Amino acid sequence: MQFMFLGTGNAAEVPVFGCECQVCIEAKAMQPARRKPSSAMISQNLKNLFLDASLHDLHHRYTSDQINGFLLTHYHMDHVQGLFPLRWGAGHPISVYGPPDELGCDDLYKHPGLLRFEKPLVPFESYQILGMEIMPLPLQHSKVTFGYQITSASTGRRLVYLTDTAGLPTSTMDYLKTNRPHVMIIDCNDPPRSNPSRNHNCLNQVIEIEHSITPTYTYLTHISHELDAWIKLNGLPNGIQAASDGLVLTI
Repeated sequence: MQFMFLGTGNAAEVPVFGCECQVCIEAKAMQPARRKPSSAMISQNLKNLFLDASLHDLHHRYTSDQINGFLLTHYHMDHVQGLFPLRWGAGHPISVYGPPDELGCDDLYKHPGLLRFEKPLVPFESYQILGMEIMPLPLQHSKVTFGYQITSASTGRRLVYLTDTAGLPTSTMDYLKTNRPHVMIIDCNDPPRSNPSRNHNCLNQVIEIEHSITPTYTYLTHISHELDAWIKLNGLPNGIQAASDGLVLTI
């Protein structure tokens, strides 16, 4: 099973429009320093499952044979914007899985086109999606949001993807302490803060979660230009690293 980060930034991306900080100047000059909105692609047995549709040009990046399904964390625009042009394409239906949300986003439910919105997922129930074992985990955000545990069919190793969230609900924390993941990918929008956001983690929260769950590897995603700037000056604790767009993990 391969996991590719398609985007590791927040909704503003990096570089941020109009910003002239050192991080954004560097990102304008060098492609590897840029961050698209957080999303990923999981590949197994020649099938690709997309974690969110955060890239607006998915319909240009991939062919109809390469997009086999979507697993949405939630229905904020920066996580579903790639579905809007994709739905008007031609070809086979594309299944979309995600949390219960009666409103969805804009008119996606009303005019789905190629998209087939499957029955909403239930927390802590195991699903087989494109031959992958998927378990939804509740997160803490302004919309109903799920993280996901993905288990490798060949090795049994677990990867958890946890964005967007501010801390973790007790039920999810307890589950992950008992079912320790090999790889944890987690929202870290902000540098250390004394008054954390109500929707996204700061680094202090991530460190606390990492110490409680003790995954083998921890990668940060949903990274702001402020956090990038902080990391340049201070570095990160051992065992924690900032993911980058295009990074591929083999589980």
